[in-house]
Amino acid sequence: MNSRERVKAALEHRPVDRVPVDFGAHRSSGIMAIAYARLRAALGLPRRPVRVFDVVQQLAVVDEDLLDRFGVDTVELGRGFSKADSDWKEWSLPDGTPCLVPAWADLRKEGADWWLYNGEGRKAGLQKSGSLYFDQVYWPYAGGIPDDLSGIEEAVGSVMWSTATPPDVGRIGYEALAEGAAAFRRSTDRAIVLLFGGSLYELAQYLCGTENFMVWMALEPAKVHGLLDAILDLHLRNLREVLGAVGPSADVVLFGDDFGMQTGPQMSTTMYREFYKERERKLWGEAKRLAPVRTQLHCCGGVRPLLDDFIDAGLDSINPVQTNCAGMEPAGLKRDFGGRIAFWGGGCDTQTVLSRGSPAEVRAHVLDRLPVMEEGSGFVFQQIHNIMANVPSENIIAMFDAVAEHARAR
Repeated sequence: MNSRERVKAALEHRPVDRVPVDFGAHRSSGIMAIAYARLRAALGLPRRPVRVFDVVQQLAVVDEDLLDRFGVDTVELGRGFSKADSDWKEWSLPDGTPCLVPAWADLRKEGADWWLYNGEGRKAGLQKSGSLYFDQVYWPYAGGIPDDLSGIEEAVGSVMWSTATPPDVGRIGYEALAEGAAAFRRSTDRAIVLLFGGSLYELAQYLCGTENFMVWMALEPAKVHGLLDAILDLHLRNLREVLGAVGPSADVVLFGDDFGMQTGPQMSTTMYREFYKERERKLWGEAKRLAPVRTQLHCCGGVRPLLDDFIDAGLDSINPVQTNCAGMEPAGLKRDFGGRIAFWGGGCDTQTVLSRGSPAEVRAHVLDRLPVMEEGSGFVFQQIHNIMANVPSENIIAMFDAVAEHARAR
């Protein structure tokens, strides 16, 4: 099998020659740029500028030589774009490591702090001195959900999380997007992930503020339904344009909505079904109507009580499979859901083992988990969410080398 065939087989619950591996194919399976610079040095790979494609989370572009070193089977569509030097500008990471960020990111230093400005020239994000990423500081609907939502597109574009990662469609246009995506697909046999986003719950929080929106779901359901309908309409329009351009070039479309906490879902199944399930059904169904793609939802936390609803609504795979949360034990997930949904993640506990264990403990943890998760296929290996800045390089190497060791022993 080549990489694309391997990932496709896993998502279809068919046998694979080895467990497929993801590293950096979306914004919750990658590595912070500080850790990435150290990792390249630890592996003895050539020095090169670290490219930070996600300024908010400060995630690094994982270069081809490192993808090859770890046997990675996936790649994000954006890696086919922003190849010119003019697409990047110099910046410095919080530890002083020089890096490159997208040329269009409006970053301004004031005193010891960095501010991220939106297209309106308003402060949207803040990285305080000593912090490792940006925090949101502007919520356009913090004062209340407006009755007139005709300006929803502009409001969405004004929040920090709308800062474009490559490719910036607004700069290059859909024709160039289609051409670049087709050329990128011809250049690789890795499975290509399209980062669409398409969040409902999270985007409403970005617009309103988390506390506000959670209260309004209970106290002002009619207004919340109106806002979610406006967000859904915007997503459906964008989905048709994006998949109209890159549908033939993508294998997986990634959506995102964090419904979970360590202890379980953030809301009841009743509330999920009232506000989100049918809207997600429309989004996921439209993606499959437009292109021969598999759907994936990035959803952190203990979301076991919602998995049946996700599956019923048409979801093919879930990420990052946060197995240290309530109800998310790997054996139970595979037993109860393994034939109906693919688990893209859960391969290594980033919160405790990868960050705090020894390399030997990381190796043992991964080798113990792999036979459980790969049973019946339906599994793509990935550490749980992004690798943080403080994770030792030797632990990262031990994790991926354990996956390779397991493959050799099959």
